[in-house]
Amino acid sequence: MTSIVLGQGRDGSDTCIDLPELLATRLLVQGNSGSGKSHLLRRLLEQTATLVQQVMIDPEGDFVTLADHYGHLVIDVEDQSEASLRAAGERVRAHRASVVLNLEQVEAEMQLRAAGAFLNGMFEAPRAHWYPVLVVVDEAQLFAPVAGGDTSDEARRLSLGAMTNLMCRGRKRGLAGVIATQRLAKLAKNVAAEASNFLMGRTFLDIDMARAADLLGMERRAAESFRDLARGQFMALGPALSRRPKLVTIGPVTTASHATGPVLVPLEPVSAEDLRDIILEPVHEFTPRARRESRPPPPDLLAQLDAYGAEREAEEPAPAAVVVEADPDQLWSLVAEVVAGEGSDYKPLATLYQDFQLRARIQGLSRNVLELGPFHRMLATIRAGLDRERSESGDWKQAQAIAATLPEDVQGVFLLLARTALDGETCPGDEALARAYGTHSLGRARRQLNYLEEREVIVLQETPLGRRVAIVGLGWQTA
Repeated sequence: MTSIVLGQGRDGSDTCIDLPELLATRLLVQGNSGSGKSHLLRRLLEQTATLVQQVMIDPEGDFVTLADHYGHLVIDVEDQSEASLRAAGERVRAHRASVVLNLEQVEAEMQLRAAGAFLNGMFEAPRAHWYPVLVVVDEAQLFAPVAGGDTSDEARRLSLGAMTNLMCRGRKRGLAGVIATQRLAKLAKNVAAEASNFLMGRTFLDIDMARAADLLGMERRAAESFRDLARGQFMALGPALSRRPKLVTIGPVTTASHATGPVLVPLEPVSAEDLRDIILEPVHEFTPRARRESRPPPPDLLAQLDAYGAEREAEEPAPAAVVVEADPDQLWSLVAEVVAGEGSDYKPLATLYQDFQLRARIQGLSRNVLELGPFHRMLATIRAGLDRERSESGDWKQAQAIAATLPEDVQGVFLLLARTALDGETCPGDEALARAYGTHSLGRARRQLNYLEEREVIVLQETPLGRRVAIVGLGWQTA
């Protein structure tokens, strides 16, 4: 058994925490501000720094000092996008790096989005990288609130979903959640309920004391004892701590937070007249610059081409109307150029369609020569690896008919699988599936296989030699 000393019990004996048991059963820490939660988390992180990989979600920047003593990587999220944070979450697991995600410099909305993206990236890491990780989340009520606040519903759902995955489904993936909160009443119940170990600190509100007593299996009248706990004292219970509620005083730490608590400083004697001159010193107001005359923004390129065509028609007599059918080979070539563009795999469909419309207008075609639906199907067919001639075959028409019954975002994945099965090639790898789905997340792309199997359009088989896929109704199979 690998145990670490968390602190001392009432009789002065060491109180230990069983690390393997903690990784399997998770931990919830609760206590009002000033009860010593951050000190407890720092003690836990310091004692386990050399034993297990650690990830710290730090909303106040209190734990960045761990980098100086234990080599943690500090990630400041202010210059990072959600996509880069999600990718960083996957890479952290692959390289087994201990990380402090510093959210101090961003507002609440971005804190939720950043934490959600990073945790989802860790959760979606491939199975080969499911090493044990101690994931510590301070101020967990911010990331898993029981009700909405000042942030958007989208950000709250993203963060709450990530926290739920961490606490409810993270164990099999090696993710051991350690969450700390000031108030249990503000923490989502489905997140708090998954913890089997508890450390309850000083609490004053009746609703929080009652809930803490329920979690520890104590009688309601004994809940008032939480008011008498000193700073740094916690009631411990759980398979990794103690089978019965036990008082523990957290031991000392080596590192310290950059933030310091309030310290009494004597006031310097200054006369009221001097203070008046300092505080009420006139402020120099600068005359603002005259605003430039606002100009309307220039029209986009497609609008300019349309306007140019309208002017030419007004200047020249209109010839007899001639209906010109669009050349299918020309349309195929234009869509292929869009597919070959840099970064096209990850661009939204609307952006790619606008690119196609621009190319069509330059060729003298109408911008609506190909509607969005047919454009999307042709785009997915070209991405799947078919040429113009084979795309008109009866077999491929059947595959396209099946794809039309699926949501647009997974049609490209299905058509890629159908093409490889039609040619008897091996099943596409995770990266190819991710490109077809338009994401950088390999885990998200893999989940589309399960979705397609649930829709009964493919049969998925995992073999020792790799993944194998059969197309339902067509009889095609990958090698």
